[in-house]
Amino acid sequence: MAIALSAIEKNLGEFSVKRILPHAQQQMIGPFIFFDHFGPVTFPAGRGVDVRPHPHIGIATITYLFEGSVLHRDSLGYVQEIVPGDINWMVAGKGIVHSERETEAVNQREHSLHGLQLWIALPDGQEEIAPLFAHHARDTLPTFDYQGVRVTLMVGDLWQYQSPVKTYSDMVYADLVIPEHTNVTLPVQGREYGCYVISGSVLLNDKAYSAGDFVYISVDEHAYLQAQQDSQVMVIGGHPFNSERHVWWNFVSSSRERIEQAKHAWQAGDFSTVPGDEEFIPLP
Repeated sequence: MAIALSAIEKNLGEFSVKRILPHAQQQMIGPFIFFDHFGPVTFPAGRGVDVRPHPHIGIATITYLFEGSVLHRDSLGYVQEIVPGDINWMVAGKGIVHSERETEAVNQREHSLHGLQLWIALPDGQEEIAPLFAHHARDTLPTFDYQGVRVTLMVGDLWQYQSPVKTYSDMVYADLVIPEHTNVTLPVQGREYGCYVISGSVLLNDKAYSAGDFVYISVDEHAYLQAQQDSQVMVIGGHPFNSERHVWWNFVSSSRERIEQAKHAWQAGDFSTVPGDEEFIPLP
């Protein structure tokens, strides 16, 4: 079964995002529990991304840019600028704090930003692992041609290729550039998929979709993509989770009690701080 999931516009102050997951019709797709598309947006000098330090538990986060840059800082001490094609992979586990801002050089001039931010729920038994951060430059990620489609594999495995990003459950996150009139079928493998059209237009299982459309494909159903014009499609997916996940603010857990504990810990100042960026943001 294929279901189109509509995005909700969320205003983040300096810019807005299109949020697709979690969705009323489909909370998760495989382990993916959060899907934000931001931009394209152009900021004047002196303005831009300014996300203050905030906590996470129970997930891994991944940022992927088409344009612009973001400066990541976290409570483990990592400072890493991400640029288009790179992967910043942050595993929150039992708890991490990070901020997302810009370098001074970027902020002092007019600049643009366009990309995706996703959260991946950690599986049962691994929600409380130690936090970690890893940066993967674009030239370390598998890029290959498959039946005429140019594929960049950011996370997981697809068509016998494997990303170097360490994962904790079955998943795939890939960027497909599909030339006009080219077609490709995603392997079933017991996975459910989400396909998000960044540009162009495609037929997905013989129904037309264009830029901004997101389609959920249920387990064991083929996802047949055919480009009606040159197109770019982001693909996420994986085996469905057996247990529910609860989401409150930036906290994700299979336990509501664990989320309550995280709330109290943040208010009490029990989370580690971000070196050099210790501004505090209260609970919403």
